[in-house]
Amino acid sequence: MLSILKFGAPELKKPSAPVEEFNGQLRHLVDEMVETMYAARGIGLAAPQVGVNLRLVIVDISRGREPEQLMVIANPEIVSTEGQQSEEEGCLSLPDFSGSVPRPWRVRVRGLNPRGDEFYVEGEGLLARAFCHEIDHVNGTLFIDRLSGLKRDLIKRKIRKLISAGRW
Repeated sequence: MLSILKFGAPELKKPSAPVEEFNGQLRHLVDEMVETMYAARGIGLAAPQVGVNLRLVIVDISRGREPEQLMVIANPEIVSTEGQQSEEEGCLSLPDFSGSVPRPWRVRVRGLNPRGDEFYVEGEGLLARAFCHEIDHVNGTLFIDRLSGLKRDLIKRKIRKLISAGRW
């Protein structure tokens, strides 16, 4: 299992490099990411969250209960959006923190599967939110970057206290 980087790690703020090699090493990384995401009880994970600078995300809003829902997307790109939603959002890199983030209600994403084949996928509601959240990660953006200044500062202040106490 991989370690999930927490807020403050410089790797989380760096835009990721495109996936260019679709081989056994990539499949191994995907397997480790899936195991890590499920163990952490997440619905999505991006490679930068485990210290790998690649445009690679996994999403499963069923949390493993429906294996066919697991999506692996290399080089994901949002190609269209529709509507708007604003719900509480959390992040495995910011455990125990959440905030209301505006996101599109529906998104269409283009990406490559682990074999390098291009595909499109659409999602709405929670799935659209998960796609946007994970794609933000590969672009070096965290959900708190999308919060109001006051809410973002409050979370950062709490994290600084946790760091000072040696609990972050």
